[in-house]
Amino acid sequence: MTEMGIKVVIHVFYGSFVAQVAYSIHYYTAAVYEHHAILNYNSTDLSNRSFALAFMSKNLDIYEQQVIAAAERGVEIIVFPEDGIHGFNYSRASIYPYLDYLPPPNVLPWNPCREQDRFQDTEVLRRLSCMATESAMFVVANLGTKRPCDPLDPQCPPDGRYQFNTDVVFNDKGVLVATYFKQNLYFEFSFDTPTDVQYAVFDTHFGRFGLVTCFDILFYEPVVSLIEKHQVKHLLYPTAWMNQLPLLSSIQIQRAFATRFNVNILAANIHHATLGMTGSGIFSPSNSSYHYDMDTKQGHLIVAKVPVDPSKEMCPGHDEKVSLENSDSLGGSRFLTTAQNCDQMDETEQCMELIGHQRPPSLFYAEMMYDNFTFILLKDNEGKVHVCAGTLCCYLTYRKHNMSNELYALGVFDGLHTVHGTYSLQICALVKCSGLDKETCGQEVTDASSTMTFQLWGTFTTKYIFPMIVTSGVTLQLPDHWGWKGQNCYMNKTGLELGLVTAALYGRYYERDNI
Repeated sequence: MTEMGIKVVIHVFYGSFVAQVAYSIHYYTAAVYEHHAILNYNSTDLSNRSFALAFMSKNLDIYEQQVIAAAERGVEIIVFPEDGIHGFNYSRASIYPYLDYLPPPNVLPWNPCREQDRFQDTEVLRRLSCMATESAMFVVANLGTKRPCDPLDPQCPPDGRYQFNTDVVFNDKGVLVATYFKQNLYFEFSFDTPTDVQYAVFDTHFGRFGLVTCFDILFYEPVVSLIEKHQVKHLLYPTAWMNQLPLLSSIQIQRAFATRFNVNILAANIHHATLGMTGSGIFSPSNSSYHYDMDTKQGHLIVAKVPVDPSKEMCPGHDEKVSLENSDSLGGSRFLTTAQNCDQMDETEQCMELIGHQRPPSLFYAEMMYDNFTFILLKDNEGKVHVCAGTLCCYLTYRKHNMSNELYALGVFDGLHTVHGTYSLQICALVKCSGLDKETCGQEVTDASSTMTFQLWGTFTTKYIFPMIVTSGVTLQLPDHWGWKGQNCYMNKTGLELGLVTAALYGRYYERDNI
């Protein structure tokens, strides 16, 4: 969880290069609502449908107010967060009264607001449909749903029903046009994983949209398939994300994902600072409107113009003139990789003969994000450093603009992450340490005073690299340029006005997840 006392309201970044081409881009108006959810603190207690509906209506009343406020600002589509209606931490049995019945696709179309008696146990769907109808707006929300299953179905749970973490979309006439069952559950024992991956796609007059939820963003299915195989350019993203710096704050991954895939993301998060939950935004490839507030208890409505075709937005791209010095000019990568491997062995005479000399004193290991990173310190105000692990070598050239005694380190990780999820990573990360000792490198930091110019690159073997720059106060920056030069993925940045917290090339090696 992030430290308390951090408050960043709305930040909108428009590069001069964007302004020069804005006249040729068509936009729609979107909103996301970061909801300070009313939580059920007796969520494991068994209750009934009447109690559940009375509780959920408190959150739905707030949704209704926000839809009205959004309509007054010309919003065409609004997104609400994951778990925003019923809360979380339920058991499979205790959540049951909070679940709406979701009809199968073969009985659709359906307008719950106008056909209220067609199906039973659909009161929440009905209210959401009426919000969309009365505001003439697309409404996207997350709720729990249920559907009976055939006892002969080998996947059918013992209680005879499926329970899903579900996103729904109602069009501007209140018709249910899309549903999605969350694929990658995050310790959600009250819900079932769908037997087949869903690709929830629907078209509007302002673009093709796809649905994903929270933890899904870290996996290939369904989100990358939506983009690469289903031509989705606009992602609707309800989430209940607990921030974890230095590499996975909510807005950090949202911004990086939009940049990497050249898409728009409409991301709505829960707002509960005591749980480390904040960070929502509307992200296009080169613009950001976001909210990150660890100081207050209020929800927040974000409204922004979104390009109908994000590919027409100019975003940080490859610089043909970029120069990446090879590993030999920085001392060679073979030594550090071998030294690390030796350090993990018994220090036998054979091992010492292999590397010829001992590990450099500036190389050390520390845990970051529950992974064992190999680090090297930045000891001077400017210089060149590099560090390797496995098949990945990371390189950095840097120059600090101001004199400070803050400690920074360059870290590398190439392996399988196994805590709070299992997935393969390749990461090059420049991070501010939380103190002046190397043991503090990799710990959570939210503020920094050191501004700098830098170029970071690595010898990645996955093509799925997400560029991230976080500055003081958990604010976001885009690189000046990023992309591939030969076998290296790189990014560079000049003229930071705020202190650097993290600059990372965060690689997801999807192909290695199941090896």
